[in-house]
Amino acid sequence: MNDTWNPESQGVLRLPSGRLVRGRALRRPLPPGLQPTFALYLLGREPAPVTWESRWIPWSDFWLPKNKVAAADALREAWTRAEVERVEIACGGGIGRTGTALACLAVIDGVPHHKAVDYVREHYTPRAVETPWQRRFVSRFK
Repeated sequence: MNDTWNPESQGVLRLPSGRLVRGRALRRPLPPGLQPTFALYLLGREPAPVTWESRWIPWSDFWLPKNKVAAADALREAWTRAEVERVEIACGGGIGRTGTALACLAVIDGVPHHKAVDYVREHYTPRAVETPWQRRFVSRFK
């Protein structure tokens, strides 16, 4: 059973494989419609509880994940689950950390490292991936 996002929904990124992942700003209200079935929350402190399954990746604004190995494992899980589930990736503003994570998902999906940031900027938001070290993180993502 395929229970993923509507590709026209707000914040939904279509990866080259066809997987759909929603990026979101947690500072904004939850968009109307379907809720995620799995989410990764990229925040400096533990997020508020939600009714769907989620994982918290400790990741301060404008920086990188505190544990890069754990973050990479969580992103691989999100990519796998996005084939048949509604996966959400979110941070406070939905741009820097979320964009970085989405670019890493694009790398997992087969986009070359040097094109992943541009892919997310074209298909998600032009402001995605805000800092040089976030771009470097994507370029070195494994």
